[in-house]
Amino acid sequence: MSAAPDSQDKGSQAYLPDFCAASTVFVVVLIAELIAILLTLAAHTIPELFLVELARTSLFVQWLAILSCAVMCLFRTFLESAGTSRAFVLSFLILELVCLVLAELSFQLSLAFPDFITIHEAHHLFILRTFAISSIVIALAMRYLYVSSEWRRSIVLEAQARISALQALIRPHFLFNSMNTIASLTRTDPQQAEEAVEDLSDLLRANLGGSGDRTSLKEELEVAAIYQRIEKLRLGDRLTVRWDVADLPMRALIPSLTIQPLLENAIYHGIELLPGGGEVLVAGRRDDNYIEISISNPVATGEKRAKGGNQMALANIRQRFELAYGNRAMVEVEEGESAYAVRLRFPHETLT
Repeated sequence: MSAAPDSQDKGSQAYLPDFCAASTVFVVVLIAELIAILLTLAAHTIPELFLVELARTSLFVQWLAILSCAVMCLFRTFLESAGTSRAFVLSFLILELVCLVLAELSFQLSLAFPDFITIHEAHHLFILRTFAISSIVIALAMRYLYVSSEWRRSIVLEAQARISALQALIRPHFLFNSMNTIASLTRTDPQQAEEAVEDLSDLLRANLGGSGDRTSLKEELEVAAIYQRIEKLRLGDRLTVRWDVADLPMRALIPSLTIQPLLENAIYHGIELLPGGGEVLVAGRRDDNYIEISISNPVATGEKRAKGGNQMALANIRQRFELAYGNRAMVEVEEGESAYAVRLRFPHETLT
């Protein structure tokens, strides 16, 4: 899925696939067989001998494909650190050298075992034809990898820009609400206002100053807890937040500023409208390789605020989850007559 824009900025790491991976080897073998079929069809082989010629061509091409994957896997670390342009040239030369060595070896084997391997060409023509075909195929493959890497890079940059824009919409909204709370406390309880300023300072230092798109669950819950303390100073006994998050893996990653806006919505659209207040439940659990978190709150019958801010926060979270996890994450809303809940489900990922 997301990983590591830093690594992609190195150029060649995003440019060259992982030739050590089984999935990459499978794709290379499949493409090699298609090339073998194409070469056999282009050779105007007698129909009765088509399968025989295809088997011979496939043997050569598949050995070439597997050997190339092995060599590229061996030089993977070196190529990743070489930079995009140098990696292109070096990869081309390495693959071309592998092709020529295997072609020479095949021709020598045909001389040593003429009953098993037959090459109906002169030595120099066979090597020249192999060089020409391999040069075209390798150049096309490298061009495809370059275009593919640039496409992936543009997607990553677009995603980062959208995430920054979405976070920019949330952060001022949160900051203004916190400052309004502190302003109201300065007139009624200066000491509590001072405590709120300290909490806000800790929150800004922990979250708003961060540059990452995702943060750990531990840090995200701490941010939400600080916001709870600020709101507790304003609402007093009317606000209760119950945290049932002991089973969550605290080192797991989550898009930053996810839980705090949902807690803010639960308080603003739920608790504040209830004369006697109420309880917000933040619960979480791990389900195999997924994490589930829910934020639920009671709602006042017949009392509703405009849903603009609530819907904006949910839309932002949905977009950030889509950018971070694709279709592997889910944001669900359950709205009833007396209760409102938002449930998050996303993959369990940690910093490596």
